[in-house]
Amino acid sequence: MPLTLLFITQDDPFYVRIFFEEFLSAYPHKEEIKGVAMGEALGKKNTLALANQMYNFYGAAGFFRVGAKYALNKILRHIPASMAGNGGYSIGQLFKRYKIPVTHEADMRSSSFLDAVEKLNVDVIVSVAAPVIFREPLIRLAKKGCINIHNGKLPKYRGMLPNFWQMYYNEKTAGITVHEINPKIDDGRIILQRDVDILPSDTLDSLIKRTKRIGARVMIEALDAIRSDCVQYKENNAVEGSYFSFPTREDIREFKSRGKRLL
Repeated sequence: MPLTLLFITQDDPFYVRIFFEEFLSAYPHKEEIKGVAMGEALGKKNTLALANQMYNFYGAAGFFRVGAKYALNKILRHIPASMAGNGGYSIGQLFKRYKIPVTHEADMRSSSFLDAVEKLNVDVIVSVAAPVIFREPLIRLAKKGCINIHNGKLPKYRGMLPNFWQMYYNEKTAGITVHEINPKIDDGRIILQRDVDILPSDTLDSLIKRTKRIGARVMIEALDAIRSDCVQYKENNAVEGSYFSFPTREDIREFKSRGKRLL
């Protein structure tokens, strides 16, 4: 049974691209992907605000390491998709290699965007680090619903940067959760959930990369279950968990004092 998809994601040059590289290399129904709507990385933050947040998070040395990679990616993404090599340098280049339409969206709540999504008439809208909170006008456009992948155990680790908090609290495993989307954050019924070992050698960077790759396979498994109409839903009771915000400087100091590393 066909299952048409629209992905909503952000133009992240680091981790989100890893998810899509793995997903597109393994997904056998790429012809059913009707498009990718892409917003700016980390939503509406301007360059200065984003740089300040990253500096506070990584510290001086880490900031310059990450900044150098970001600058290089900005240059390489202007290379034509046909010349970008295996995987490409950006999410847009990656999808273009597979001839999947990509649009860059400034406002995913606008009537023009909603009209475009309605015309696609897709079965499922898939959020992968989407830079927008889904509201009812968007949710109801997917015939079989909207789903999200969250790199944390739900409902325990709702919110931002769950891999950081799972390491912070010395969890032995990190969670990967595919769940339905409703207007609340990380709140819909759980479609599929898997655990990934947190290794003694893991940095936050290495754990995020590994969970992105494994998460792509979990998403494929979840889509197969939706396609076959055999999803075994689990409740996602928000009162059983906590909502986590982006880590503060004090959180990061404590993270490091517990022997954890960011990079």
